[in-house]
Amino acid sequence: MTGSTLTWDVEVDVAVAGGGACGVMTALRAARDPDLVVAVFERSTREGCNGAISSGSLAAGGTRFQREAGIEDSPERHAADILAASGDHEWAPVVHALCAVAPGLVEWVADELGYPVEIGADMPRAGMSVPRLHTDVGRQGGARLMAHLGAALERLPNVALVDEAPVLDLVVEDGAVTGLVVEQNGVRQRVRARSVVLATDGFAASPELMAQHCGDLGSPFYGGVSTATGSAVPWLAGLGATFRNMGACLRSGLVVVDHGTRVSPALPFNGAVLVGTDGRRFVDEEAHGYSSMAGVLRRQPGERAAMVWDAETMAATRHSEMMRDCLAAGAVQDLPDLPALARALGTTLDAAAAALAPLPGRRPLVAPYHLAWVTHGVLATQGGVVVDTTGRVLGPDGEPVPGLYAGGGTACGLAGPSSDGYSSGNGLLSAFGFGWIIGDHLASGTRVGSQASAEREHVPPSG
Repeated sequence: MTGSTLTWDVEVDVAVAGGGACGVMTALRAARDPDLVVAVFERSTREGCNGAISSGSLAAGGTRFQREAGIEDSPERHAADILAASGDHEWAPVVHALCAVAPGLVEWVADELGYPVEIGADMPRAGMSVPRLHTDVGRQGGARLMAHLGAALERLPNVALVDEAPVLDLVVEDGAVTGLVVEQNGVRQRVRARSVVLATDGFAASPELMAQHCGDLGSPFYGGVSTATGSAVPWLAGLGATFRNMGACLRSGLVVVDHGTRVSPALPFNGAVLVGTDGRRFVDEEAHGYSSMAGVLRRQPGERAAMVWDAETMAATRHSEMMRDCLAAGAVQDLPDLPALARALGTTLDAAAAALAPLPGRRPLVAPYHLAWVTHGVLATQGGVVVDTTGRVLGPDGEPVPGLYAGGGTACGLAGPSSDGYSSGNGLLSAFGFGWIIGDHLASGTRVGSQASAEREHVPPSG
């Protein structure tokens, strides 16, 4: 929406589109400046956001929680691991910026906001050189984390979270974004803001956009929220903004068939094996992250396989929220011995025994066994708009669009051009990290256009 002589229904300093992980963190940090009035407009909190249905694991390198556990790590090592997985070295300035703020973010959530954080030393992940996933004590997942942050937001006198208020468009005047068009109770309102932050999530719930950008993924199970429709994509395209890596997604090869729950990513690192519908083991399970594993399962007959593990593996993983959900849903079969396992796999005793044979250096599984048939799914998209290291949206000339920021699923993520490049924790790192960066940038009093272009770190406009 454009115009030069508009009337306004509401005026604020910061208008945030989207009340998920990025939007809430942006508001929390920006509101530390008592002179800023912040409004967060959320389409609907009834279903929750992708942050709420995630595991709530916060990836950070160099925290005090790691040091107390004797784990040596740093933001630089964290960034190196992400870039090794994604291969997207052109996006390195953003990766380094997010990893740099991650330790402070985790410690602030724990120390200032009182969230019960611990290092997940028992949460190994492919491509993660040391344990760096931070989780809540009790492993209750993202819903607990988002509820805690939401409660902290409600206590702030200069913030309003407006629910059931979908954002419909941007207001653009003379090339600058000066506000939002919001619908409340069926009435459209123009909200004027000095700074607008787009945190409306990606487009994984849009069949049209998924077909356009991610058609090669087939027909995966969708495990995200229905509100991730990519509503910001046409607004940004209308500004001439550039998008990157639109074919990349956060995928999962751990989705339980006919249930939609997910088994724990830690299973393979505790001995679990994957067996195909032909009764044969077909992959080194520890060599793939759960996003990369989705592509492996997509190529299997029937696009599924049996994840098999034993009591020792179950004891090491059953306390996670994913395994609790699977067990509560009846998604796990209990098999007393090898003959029972062979029958469940539809194969012979010898073939079942061969499938369980441990790879070098790994322990053998011991009866009784547990089994879940898993397939591939999509949880969120990873492609998005190009931003600089402070979250400012870059226009077609590579310069910031005045007044406009983007983060979370709206901005280009950290997986690189392929879903296989996704590293565990990247989603919340990008969402909370950009919320932290943007909120701090706004709270500092720095306004769009106040820094010379020579002082900014640019990222490439395409990829």
